[in-house]
Amino acid sequence: MIAHDPDANIFEAFASTAREYQNRTAVIYLGTRFTYGRILRLAENFAASLLEADVVQGERVILYVPNSVHWVVAWLGIQRAGAVVVPITPIYTEHDLIYIANDSGAAHIVCSDTNFGYVEQAIPETGLKKAVVARLTHLLPWWKRLFGWAFDLVPKGKVARKDNTLWFGKMAKRPSPGALPPLTGGGNHMAEIIYTGGTTKYPKGVPISHGLYLESAMEQISMCDPLFRPEENVVLGSAPLFHILGQTCALSTLLKGGAMVLMPKVNLDAIFDAVQRFKAKTLIGVPTLYRMILEHERIDYYDLSSLQYCFNGGDVLPEEISARWRRKFDLPIFQGYGATETCGGVTMCRTDQDNPPKSIGRVVPSKKLKLVDPATLKPVLPGEQGEALVHSERMVRAYWNKPEETEEAFVEMDGLLYYRTADVLTMDENGHYYFVDRTVDTIKHKGYRVSSSEIEAVLQENHAVIGACVVGIPDEKVGERIKAFVVLKEDVKGITGYDLIRWCRERLANYKVPQYIEFRDMLPKSKVGKLLRREIRSEEERRAEG
Repeated sequence: MIAHDPDANIFEAFASTAREYQNRTAVIYLGTRFTYGRILRLAENFAASLLEADVVQGERVILYVPNSVHWVVAWLGIQRAGAVVVPITPIYTEHDLIYIANDSGAAHIVCSDTNFGYVEQAIPETGLKKAVVARLTHLLPWWKRLFGWAFDLVPKGKVARKDNTLWFGKMAKRPSPGALPPLTGGGNHMAEIIYTGGTTKYPKGVPISHGLYLESAMEQISMCDPLFRPEENVVLGSAPLFHILGQTCALSTLLKGGAMVLMPKVNLDAIFDAVQRFKAKTLIGVPTLYRMILEHERIDYYDLSSLQYCFNGGDVLPEEISARWRRKFDLPIFQGYGATETCGGVTMCRTDQDNPPKSIGRVVPSKKLKLVDPATLKPVLPGEQGEALVHSERMVRAYWNKPEETEEAFVEMDGLLYYRTADVLTMDENGHYYFVDRTVDTIKHKGYRVSSSEIEAVLQENHAVIGACVVGIPDEKVGERIKAFVVLKEDVKGITGYDLIRWCRERLANYKVPQYIEFRDMLPKSKVGKLLRREIRSEEERRAEG
């Protein structure tokens, strides 16, 4: 199978699988089944339409659409056209969109009608030339479209009909793709750029090659092979596809003949119903999702017995949730550890053996993992805490357009390049790894990595603010809640925490907006003026302990 060849092209790997399983279901979207053969035809049609719309080889194309069959077709079609996908969260505002469009140099964007307004605002300030607009009912049967509109069940977005606006539905359903040029690229050629938060003010673009994605995706989706045949897998894809978790642990099933259930928004009753109706075998989620499922009042109304593989990523799973899940469903939740920069899993819990409590698994075959003293970079002994450094043959070697951040995050040791995760792990004598802590500059909120610096920068753009410090406050339901400590200018009166939260909401994606604002007269800083977030976080920990 081509998907096992790391020198292959992602589209050709999918096309090979599609030809083998042509009539098998690949995607289930809002109850409608799409076969492998149909997804392949739609993707090729879309690729041909992109080429007619002047998309050129190597060009970056932003994918600004929620989880849907449209996302899958666009992701594959953009690559078939020889372009590079830039998938972003559909809840980004024009502030984030403008930055990413300019940083990536994208000239085209695929968006949903509900966020077209942000695209329209961004176009004059970016190099974007054309927008491809998808309605979430495109590709569905006519009666479902009619039902959705008649009963106001489908979100509606106003779309300006201009020369630079194209319709996804027409592009994907054209009569014939015509003669597509031969596939080029593959292996170490760039397939996509995924933007990730972290310790810097702005998101950083992580270039993912075809070979790296195929290697990581096949490695991770194969973890459940001991439980069932891969072509029988039905994955409940609640993890966002713009995130590396959703791509390597859910989307990857399309490389092995499995099916993926997609829904634009997370709705627990819809998830339960999908598991029951389509006999889903795999559930991918973050700790918040597993907690919400356990606490849902209607959970016992559904038959979820088809589930065999439940995987947690994005954040550490509290032991209490793991124990409750096992009692409720007689199933473990398998954990893994990874990052966007490592293209997902570095360690994964095996399904054919017992895993110690709290373990995030063993190192996967494609990766090398060192635990070192973060100050000296000297290896630590088993059982000791150390920063995780990750190497792989096809690894990401630099951020997109970020030489300074690249120099800080990548280091050469023993003739090999390693990515510095800034995460602290330990390893026991049997090779099982455990997560200990993360850098204080990164907040984990609902499975997202949120940059403290980015929120601080937005707060300090307000005319009333002279200083800001943002930290994560531990919370068992969402991982960490975001709290901002703000110093106002002396002559400012009447500014409230609500005013600043509203300011952030207008400029940041929802998951980045602080839940709390606390006003201070001053903030702790080092002798050279560096903000000491660790001291603020320590204060909050002491306050929580009483």
